[in-house]
Order: sequence, then structure tokens, then C-alpha cells
Amino acid sequence: MARRWRTLPLLLVTALAPSFSLAGLAFENTAIVRTIELGGSLVHVSTTYAVKALEPGQTTYQIALSKVERAKTSWLEAKVKGRTTPLELSEDESSTEHLLSVSLPKALAVNGTINLVLETVQTHATYPFPEQAAQKEPQLLKYKTDLFTISPYPTLVQRTKIKSLAPNIISYTTPHDVDSFVRDGSVTRSGGTITYGPYHDIQTDTYFVAQYQQPISVHYSFDHPVLEVKTLRRIAEISHWGSNLNIEDKIHLHNAGPTLKGHFSRLEYQSQNYHRKQASHILHDFALHLPPGVTNAYFFDQNGNVSTSHLRTAPSVAKGSKAMQYSVLELRPRYPVLGGWNYSYTIGFDTPLQDSVGYDAKNGKYVVGVPVMTNIPGTVVNDAEVKIVLPEGAINVEFVSPFPELSSKMSTHISYLDTAGRPTVTFTYQDLIYKHTGIIYVSYQVPLSAHLKKVMSVGAAFFSLFAFAFIARRVDLNLHKK
Repeated sequence: MARRWRTLPLLLVTALAPSFSLAGLAFENTAIVRTIELGGSLVHVSTTYAVKALEPGQTTYQIALSKVERAKTSWLEAKVKGRTTPLELSEDESSTEHLLSVSLPKALAVNGTINLVLETVQTHATYPFPEQAAQKEPQLLKYKTDLFTISPYPTLVQRTKIKSLAPNIISYTTPHDVDSFVRDGSVTRSGGTITYGPYHDIQTDTYFVAQYQQPISVHYSFDHPVLEVKTLRRIAEISHWGSNLNIEDKIHLHNAGPTLKGHFSRLEYQSQNYHRKQASHILHDFALHLPPGVTNAYFFDQNGNVSTSHLRTAPSVAKGSKAMQYSVLELRPRYPVLGGWNYSYTIGFDTPLQDSVGYDAKNGKYVVGVPVMTNIPGTVVNDAEVKIVLPEGAINVEFVSPFPELSSKMSTHISYLDTAGRPTVTFTYQDLIYKHTGIIYVSYQVPLSAHLKKVMSVGAAFFSLFAFAFIARRVDLNLHKK
């Protein structure tokens, strides 16, 4: 990782020059304020651009992200400051530095101003330092980023604020060779907040990037487990005969905090629990928000059923209504999950089908909504697969994902009492966070013959069994009659 940071200025010199020249001087940034909220698996970054138009009729503003920053950004959204409606955003994937084109709500006249906010969530952006920690030692993480926020347009003043949840900051980088851009000081600290800048008259030419751009890092204490879901396999099965939607998740959970130094001591762990001084990097339990009206919830791992769980259900809510409360499933793993440890488990539950499925009588189509995932607070899902198993005989299947998926495909799932199998839609995703807890919508038709196929198959099977028994009783297999 260190080698990548040292070569970044040279990469930016060759990569940013042609794209920035294309951007021209249509805008000027009167101020840029970047706020970084440090966490464990997730880091939130909010960058505010105070923009002034230098040419008339400007409708598109460009934002530049470095290749390294874009690679660890799992979610991004641009909007006007003070508004909640996101702006249309397109990305130039052919450019090395990832130029984002933001469509402004209206054209700006000369000297017209607007404040834009780019919200991003970064994953896998922190790492434990040191890499090992004893059972009683605190958890320390390190985060790296660039000192300056690069833009295709000149910037009059900019600053970066890095905030930690805890005021215990071990160390932070002091910039060098920036005296010509500062007036009061290059970096200050106030509690758990590190402020770099303000820096004045930041240009966009290649000389500035090569000469002054530099990495900065913050070494801080984090008092919560750093959790990652390595793999999530969700299967949602729709049953019209049972009027039920069954969802099952197979999860491989990983604690990405510092690995355990030495051996695990159960006595020390129980002593910490007794004195209520549990180590911050150990996962003891967690809670999941499930849909209202869930029933038949179960939780088991590779050794069998785990009884250390508790479900608090909320009343069922009709489809289209807003749920005011959730069902809460409290889970306690079979063992404490320390840094570097894994825990694989399976959870499942049923919900009433009428809460998730609607019927359009005009075209005879059913529309079902299935959540992409059940979020574990503060985690990132590295690899996710969502399978939606439709009723047998479903035809004219159409689907839409709430955000772009890596891939989607149709297949056939065969279960008990099936004849031809059930149509299945499979989606794959990467680096999912709490912002990705959207709904996948699937529409399909089920002919009357398909509804009756299972009944006729079961009836035919029973009729054949009774017919065989009826005939078998009347067959005389004796060699000699009495």
C-alpha cells in the first residue's frame, strides 16, 4: 500500500492533465470543505463545493476522484446543499482519475453560485495498526488519504476535517512544503478532530500536483469491532399455496480488527464481562432489524441450533404502508469473535406474502419486492448473491435492481413436489453497505394451469399409489392354490 501512495503524484501528473484541460475554466471553486468521519469498516466522506460560474449557460459540473479513492468508494451521491433530492450523476470510466459529471438543477449565469455536496462511503479504507493486539489491549486503526482535494477548476480556499468518534488520536501527519498556501497554520487539532488548512489558491496544473500533493494519515482508537461479511448467500422463496415468503441468509462473518496476540483466555474474557470492561475489538452480540410480521425465525451455525438468540416481533404492515417499527432479532454467537476470527451462521424467517406481493389485474402480473440484504450495523458485504425463487410455472419474468448489479441471470430451482422446476432470478453484488438495503422488484405471471399443476401432480401420485395397492391386493402370487 505504501508503494502505491508514493507513486500517486506521478500518476496524477500524467492522468489529470488531459482531462483537466478539457474541463476548462467554466467554474471556480470559491471554497471546498471535505469532512471525513472515521470508522471501522466504513468511512464517511462529505465534500462541499462552493461553485461560481465563469461562463454563461453552465449546466454540468465535474468532480475528480483519484483512482485509489474511487476504488475504495462503495457508494456516492451528489446533491445541492440543503436539499434531499440527488442530482443526476454520470462517470467517465475511461478516464484514469474518474471524472464525475454532475447535472445542475438549472443553468448558471456568469457569477452565478451554487453549493454542491458529494457524499461518499469508503470501505476497506482503514487497517489495524499494530496488526496484533492482546485480549486487553485497545484497538488502533490507521486511515490514509490525500492532503488536497483535486478539482478540474481552480480553488480559492479549501480545508479537510478528519473526525474520530473517540478523542484518543495517537498520531497524525504534519504536511510539509505548504507554507506558501497557509496563513494561520497547516494543521490543527481539537479533541477528536484534525483540521488541515485552510489552504489558499490551489491550482490544477500538473506542477502543483507533482510538487505539493502528499499522503496524510491518522492513527486513532476505535471502540467497536471492525466487521466484514465475506460472503452473503440469500435465498428468497415465494410460495403462493402457502401464502408465504421465506428468506434464508448464509453468512460468513469476519472480524477485520487486529489479530489476537497470544492465546485466548476464557477466564480473562469472563472477568472482563463481570467488570463490564469488554475489549472493544471483540464481537459479543449484535442485533438485526427484520421486517414486521416475521414468524418462524431460526438461527444455527455449523454445530447446530444456537439458542442464545431472542426475537421481538412487530405487527405485520400492509403492502405499500410505511413500517413504523421493525422486528428485532438479537443474536449472540456461539463464541466471542476476536480480531482475525470468523463465524459462519444461517438465519431465516417467514413473512406473510401479502406484505410483499401485489397483483395487477389489468395485465395479470404479480409484483414481489425482496430486500437485497439485512444490514448488520457497521459492516460491509464483500460478496453477495441474492436468489429469488418464483412459483413453478411462472412466465414473463421481469426484474429491476435498486442499484447496478455485477451480474444477473435466470435459472431453474428444483424442490420437492416440483415437476419442471421453479424459475429463479440470481443477482450478484460487491461491497454492499447500509446504503444498499434497497428492494429488488420482480414481476411475473402464473397461468391457472400452473396453479393447478402441483395439485394435479400430488393427486395423480396418490391415485397411482392407491391404484397400485388396489391391483396388488388382487394379484395372486402363490404358486399353488389352496
